[in-house]
Amino acid sequence: MKQFVENRIKFLLLPLVIIAVGVVMYFVHGGFNFDIEFMGGIRMEVDMGKDISNDEISDAVSGVLSENGIEGKVTVQKSGESGNHVVIKTPPVEEEMKTTIFNELKEKYSLSDEAMLSVSSASASFGLEVQQKALLYTLLAILCILVYIAIRFEWRSAVMAVMALALNVLVMAAVYTITNIPLNTTFIAAMLTVVGYSINNTIVIFDRIRENMKFRKKNVTVTDLVNRSILETMGRTINSTITTLITIVLIYILGVSSIKEFALPLIIGIAIGAYTSIFIASTFWAVWRESAIKAKAQAALERKNSKKK
Repeated sequence: MKQFVENRIKFLLLPLVIIAVGVVMYFVHGGFNFDIEFMGGIRMEVDMGKDISNDEISDAVSGVLSENGIEGKVTVQKSGESGNHVVIKTPPVEEEMKTTIFNELKEKYSLSDEAMLSVSSASASFGLEVQQKALLYTLLAILCILVYIAIRFEWRSAVMAVMALALNVLVMAAVYTITNIPLNTTFIAAMLTVVGYSINNTIVIFDRIRENMKFRKKNVTVTDLVNRSILETMGRTINSTITTLITIVLIYILGVSSIKEFALPLIIGIAIGAYTSIFIASTFWAVWRESAIKAKAQAALERKNSKKK
């Protein structure tokens, strides 16, 4: 029989390595690449008329801002099927500066007045509100999951499930820092999607463990039972994960940049979610449950011996 529980520390290394790389890249990039939805700023959609690299457009806009004493990160994304439309995001600027930025692009790339497709802005206070709500909704989702698992199974299962979810979220955050993808509400959507998908896999495994525990013989340890339960559910978990990933990978390949920013963390999150459901949540639960059984048996033995005395 495969020794999943016995190798739990080895399985834990993969997400920890990804998280460690993410921490390093966090400092390399100077923190998360927060989008204007979180930090406030300007969003301009412009028809460039031809395919121009994002870096070239970013340098042009950054140059205008620097000349006017404005510091901050400028991000450029392709939009639309042709690749000629770009979405430019800048720090908060005055109305006149929006015109100055567009005039620079218009002059440099011979654009018409109609090339400015849309422009919108978000205040820093709005960005702070979005951050607070995103954090609140995430915590509420995790709390609901914790309560549900505790009621349906037991509190140890709930703790291990949430631990696995925490690893998933940290890995996704690490992917965002490694790839320097802008952190916006898309991240929250992807994260909550992964949380929901991962907990489904975890429930399947814990449900099988619970059923097998009902018929556990005295000579069968919890470790052996969990190893067998993982084997019995692994095929289902892997197959459902692969079919889901195929769809999302196709979306990533065929989608525009904004869709790819959602699909890439989703791919990583769903893959690591299946991994933690199989190899982390249930294996660490087994060790915890077995130690609790041994402690209970030891306490009963001590009480029995004390009565004899």
